[in-house]
Amino acid sequence: MAVKRVGKMTAKRIVRFTLMEMVVVVAILALLGGIATPMFLNNLNKARVQTAKTQIQMFEQGILSFQIDTGKLPKSLDDLIKTSGEKKWNGPYMDKVKEVPKDPWGNAYVYSAPGSHGDFDIISYGADGAGGGDKFNADIGNWIESD
Repeated sequence: MAVKRVGKMTAKRIVRFTLMEMVVVVAILALLGGIATPMFLNNLNKARVQTAKTQIQMFEQGILSFQIDTGKLPKSLDDLIKTSGEKKWNGPYMDKVKEVPKDPWGNAYVYSAPGSHGDFDIISYGADGAGGGDKFNADIGNWIESD
């Protein structure tokens, strides 16, 4: 049985998306972005608060080590990294840092000795950089209970 070819069929079909399909895709992407973005930002803010708490704990350990070596509290957080002329200074009291780190929002930590809540106070004013506030704008200090 012989097959006879009449001609070569080379129909090219160009695949294109319709406007409605594009609108549906964009709508789905916008919906997913609207759900995911707040969740991401909330987790980012929680991570910044936890980072500030951890850094304050590192400062506390450095201050206590400084106090054990010198018999007194440092005048500033810079004294944990470089000597201010203390004879018994045996630092640096913070590992792998060349300068005092800023809080996760880019503001300087506030250190005071004597403190109003203990021998010394270390505080970050949170996301807004101002005293007081709530949620992510709340103050984070070495005397404030963690939740």
